Parts: sequence; C-alpha cells; structure tokens
Amino acid sequence: MTQATIATAHHAAPSGTSPSPSVRSPLARSPLARYPLLRSLALYRKIPVLFTATFALFAVINLSLSLQQWLVGRALDAVNSGKAATRLPDGSIDFSVALHWAALLVALATARGVLQYISGMCSIRASQSLLSTLREKILVQVQSLQLGYHWQHGMGEMITRTTRDADKLRDALVAFWRQTVETALVVGAAMGLLFWYDRVLGLVPFLLTVIGFLIFVRQTDTLVVLDRNVSDAYDQVNQDLSEGIGGVRVIKSFRLEQSRIRKFQGHVGFFLDQSRHALAWCSSRIPIPQAVVALGHVWIMAYGAHLVVAGRLGIGELVSALLIATTLVFRVETIGRVMRIFADARASAARIWDLLDERPSIVGGDVVLPDGTLGFRLNAVRLLSPGGETAVLDDCSLTVEPGQIVALVGATGSGKSSLASLLPRLADASGGAVAIGSDANGWHDVRRLDLAALRRRVHVVPQDIFLFSDTLAANLRAAAPDADDAALEEALSLAGAGELLARLPEGLETRIGDRGVTLSGGQRQRLCLARALLGRPDILVLDDATSALDAVTERAVLTGIRNLRAAHGGRMTVLLVTSKLSSVLQAERALLLAGGRIRASGKHEDLLLDPLYRDLLGIDRAAA
Repeated sequence: MTQATIATAHHAAPSGTSPSPSVRSPLARSPLARYPLLRSLALYRKIPVLFTATFALFAVINLSLSLQQWLVGRALDAVNSGKAATRLPDGSIDFSVALHWAALLVALATARGVLQYISGMCSIRASQSLLSTLREKILVQVQSLQLGYHWQHGMGEMITRTTRDADKLRDALVAFWRQTVETALVVGAAMGLLFWYDRVLGLVPFLLTVIGFLIFVRQTDTLVVLDRNVSDAYDQVNQDLSEGIGGVRVIKSFRLEQSRIRKFQGHVGFFLDQSRHALAWCSSRIPIPQAVVALGHVWIMAYGAHLVVAGRLGIGELVSALLIATTLVFRVETIGRVMRIFADARASAARIWDLLDERPSIVGGDVVLPDGTLGFRLNAVRLLSPGGETAVLDDCSLTVEPGQIVALVGATGSGKSSLASLLPRLADASGGAVAIGSDANGWHDVRRLDLAALRRRVHVVPQDIFLFSDTLAANLRAAAPDADDAALEEALSLAGAGELLARLPEGLETRIGDRGVTLSGGQRQRLCLARALLGRPDILVLDDATSALDAVTERAVLTGIRNLRAAHGGRMTVLLVTSKLSSVLQAERALLLAGGRIRASGKHEDLLLDPLYRDLLGIDRAAA
C-alpha cells in the first residue's frame, strides 16, 4: 500500500459515506480568520498583566517625548529672552534658571532611558512568551494531525512553518511594541503638540503623514505577494535539503551527488532571485512616503517663520516644531520598516494559522476497551485510492479471534499495509466497519474507542523503521516510560537483540544516532520489535517487520513472541503481514489478500492449492 493511499484513507468519511474534504476549525471560518496577524496579536490576551504593564510603560515613555520637545522649546525661549542667565548687580552671572531647565531635561531624559530599558525587556518577554505559545501550538498540532496531512505537505513545509514563519511572526510581535505602539503614540503626541502651537501649522504635516501612511498601505498587498513567493521558494530549499540529508545513502549508492547538488543549487538560485526581486521592489518604493512626509519640514520652516514674525510663535517653539517634523520623518521611515515586517509576518501568520486551523480527521471516541484478550474484525471494509477513483480494499471482511497468530499474504500494492493501519486508526475506512474486541466482552467499532487507549493496546510495527536520535533505553521506553532496565533487557532478548546490547559500549545508555544510523537494518528492526513487545500490546501487527532478518533470527524473534504470549496466558493476538514462507509457517492461519478482499483463509497447507498463494511465497507446484 502506498503512502498516498493511506493519506487518502486519513481523510475518509464515516462508514457508508464518501470521503469529505478537510474540516477546518470554527475560528478558521470566523471573520477574524481573514486577518491572521491580528489573530496572532490577539494571543496577548493570554498575558493580560504583562501586556497592560508594557503598554502603560510605552505610553508614558513616548508621550513624554513630546513633553521633552516642548521643554526644549521653552528652554530656548528662556535663552532667547535673556532669562536663562542674568547678570547680577555685582557683575556675576546667575545661571539658576538655565540650571533649572538643564536639570529638568536631564532628569526627564534619564527617566525615559530607564523606562525604555524596562519596557524593552517587558516587550521582548511578552513577545517571546507569545512565540513560545505559538510554537507549542504548532508542535501539538503537528503531532495530532493525521499522517496523510504530513505526506501531503512534506517535511520541508513543516520545518518552514516552525522556523522561518515563526521567526517572522516573532519579528512582528516585537515590532508591535517597538514600532507600532511606540510610533502611534509618538506621532499622535507630536501632531497634538503641533496643533497646540497652531492649527494651520499642524494641518499640513498631518495631511502629509496621512498620505504617506496610505501609500504604505497600498504597498502592503504587493509586499505580501512578494513574501509568499520568497517563502514558497524557501519551502523548496528546505524540502530538498531534508531529502538530501534523509536520503544520503540512496544518493551515494546511485552516485547522485552531482545531480542533487545541481538541483539544490537551482532551488537556492530561485530563492535568491525571488529575494532580490523583493528587496529591489522595497528599496525603490519604501522611500517614496518618507519623501512625502519630509515636505513637512518646508511647510513648518516657511509658515513657522511667518508666525514668528507675526509674534504668534516663539523661536523656541519653532525649533520644537522642526524637531517634531524630524521625529515624524524618522517615524515614517520606521513605519516603512514595520509595514514590510508586518507584510512578511502576515503571509507567515496565514501559513501558520492554515496549519493550526486544520482539524484532525481522526478523532477518538469515549469508549474504553474492557480488559481481556482482543481480536479484530473487518466487515465489508472499503478503502479508496488517491482521488477516490478505485478501491484498494473493497468489501473486505475477515475475523481474527483473540490469541491467534495469523499471516496476511498479498502482492505488492494489494493493500496489506493499509489494512494493518486500520486497526489502530492510523487510517479510517471509507466504508464498512472495523471492530476490536471478543465474543466474551463484545465487539467495538474503532471509531467509538478512545484513541490513546486503543493505540496502547493495538500496536503496528511498520515497514518504515524509525528510531530517535537518543539512547537505546529512551527509544525502548517510548512504548513503556516506566519500564526498568530489567524489562528493557527482557524485551531485547525476546526480539533477538540480546547480543546487540552486549556489544554496545555503554549498554542501554548508548546513543544510536539519527534514525539509528549506527546500526544495521536488521538491528534496527529488532530494536523496533523490542520496543513494541515492551508495550505488551493485546494486538501486535508486524508489517513486514522481519524483512531484514535472516531465517534463524526471525525464528528466534517469533519464538520470543510465542513465549511472551504463553507467559501472559496467550493474550496477544499477532498479525504477520509478510511475503516470507518462514514467517507464514509460524502462523496458525494464513489469509490471502487479492482484488481488495480476502480471497482465501485457512491453514498454510490448505492454501497451497491456490496458485497465487504459491507464487507469492515462491513455492513451485511440485514442492507443494
């Protein structure tokens, strides 16, 4: 069974219905879903105290900037009027007024500096808190989504969501405080001070600032498109890099190094082209609003001089107004950077929320299986291939009684792995029913069972072996976190890996490398078998899980499984998905899967009459 087929199964509809499209969360259908960046900023509600304190600090700091500029104007007026320093009758000079203004300005600047440090730390802490929350949500979502989603979107895309997109969103969260809140407060206070000096004096800079802001807004959509193009190109780089690392053995075996390097260089080159195009556009467009707002200097200088001559504005107030105009220009430049950051983050936030809004298509029920030996039944099960055009399994029915060891034989692509994945609900059937239980305790549809409890009692050892880049003990304890060293050693012995443990330099604490790269294929298979046996499942499915073992080792492993069953009263039901005669001979019954259904069932000797069965096991008629 191909991965794509299993992916289709994951999106399958309930029994008796046709597959339905992916289900989105209620928030994904709400008006807020149109603004993914606002949804991200709305996470600040989870830290209300820190948010309120940070906002208050930014308000005090940035509103006090206008107070500082106003005080500079008053101080200059005092100097211009000769009040800052006066000559006393004895000929000495009194600097008390000047010192008063200097002390006031220094005190205000010092207080603003201290508060800026505190607010900066608070904003970073708040932003990092939100980023941690978001990354935790991504990890939880990635773990909960069905396997089909992962195969459909690829590892490179997942990595991009949790790294580049999350980092861009972090930049926006930081910019929200440092640029958005700060800029809004500074611009608002600066315009208020200009209007306080003279309404007409403040009107033109206000209009120019609004025009500059509108230009930025019009540029945002283009910035988002450019960032999406860059991100898509980055996805390809990540995907190619992941494949290059994960498939290094295949690449070396077929001498594909140069072709893979050329392909990777092509993806990197395309990514650089998209990045250069985005940077070039930004460099040529972003300065335009800044130039528009900078015209406010000309107006303030010209009209302010007129007000000074008319006696309606002091020299210090004119200097203060020019300082305010300079502040507006720098803030508009900041708005340009913020708009770009937010445009990038908006695209990244959309991709992140697309992932977070995806609802798992496989959701457990609330029924818990009773204690006791378990078997399984398939009743007229139907499973569609990708696109829903053909049925991989069609009217497939079988019953495996509790405690049996059954071998499932079928041609490549006949649906053996898909059938096995139905038992722990790694996939869902498109039609029919899959049940777990026994005649004594009743049979239960897997759709109604608690998912975690089901998977603790039904374990599939797949064809694709996976080991974590951790110690041997940590890999084994994935199935039983509380198992002691004696239990680990027993599981290794049952899986025929006792001699492997003896050869490892640090025993159970030996690190086995990425995906068990330091071990052979057969050793990795035995460790995966040991991990499954350690969990003491009631139903164990070995999906070609002994394909890399020689006949002697395989016999020892299957004997170990029989011994484990005997020690637990024959409770374990075993399904061997295999094409090896040596495995079939260890089973009590054999099943032949062909044409999407069970074509034959019985003892090995009885099935030898079927030519397809003999061909699949490589048995000629004379030998049979």
